[in-house]
Amino acid sequence: MSSIKVLLVEDDERLAQLTARYLESHGVLVTIAVTGTEGQVEALRRQYDCIVLDVMLPGRDGIEVTRELRARTDVPIVMVTARTEEADRVLGLEVGADDYVTKPFSPRELLARIRATVRRVRGQAGPTQQTVQVGGLVLDPQKMTVTLDGNPIDVTAYEFSILRALAQRPGRVLSREQLLDLAKGSAELSFDRSIDVHVSRLRAKLGDDSRNPKILKTVRGAGYLLAGGDV
Repeated sequence: MSSIKVLLVEDDERLAQLTARYLESHGVLVTIAVTGTEGQVEALRRQYDCIVLDVMLPGRDGIEVTRELRARTDVPIVMVTARTEEADRVLGLEVGADDYVTKPFSPRELLARIRATVRRVRGQAGPTQQTVQVGGLVLDPQKMTVTLDGNPIDVTAYEFSILRALAQRPGRVLSREQLLDLAKGSAELSFDRSIDVHVSRLRAKLGDDSRNPKILKTVRGAGYLLAGGDV
């Protein structure tokens, strides 16, 4: 993998410097911002492969910054939070974060998550890079694009990975655990409800009725499936 450019938004300057040194020792190019406002401006000023964003920031917090960035860019966001409640993590995913780590975290885990996120964006997460088509739904792993009936659908890297896993197996039920493994890699930790959040966001973007979905269907007690050729 070529050099990764990361924007690290962290108000604890000592932690930021220690984290940056570790990442840089593994070939990651790191720029540090210490406030939410500074991080937001920097994220829109330059092109980064990934943003590592603390939730608890002075002034504009990480949730607000994520909302603002998602309105203007699809750059992958790994959210860092000291909050351990599932609801807090779900909120981060709902506003547009691709992944999260909880404090205290190991730099090694953070590096693994950054690399996995960037691989998804660069189309290197799976064994096949061929275009996937199910009915009117078309996924291009090389360009990381999704279209439905010729209309472009704006998705994040993680949403793309989930949708591709389902599109490669149309009509087959995949459990949350299977989707976690296929989209993120079994070595990475996550939680089941994160899949529910991302599927909900995908349904909204695809124009699928959440109460009676026709494209991304829920199989109670089993998981999710992508409808076959009638998409």
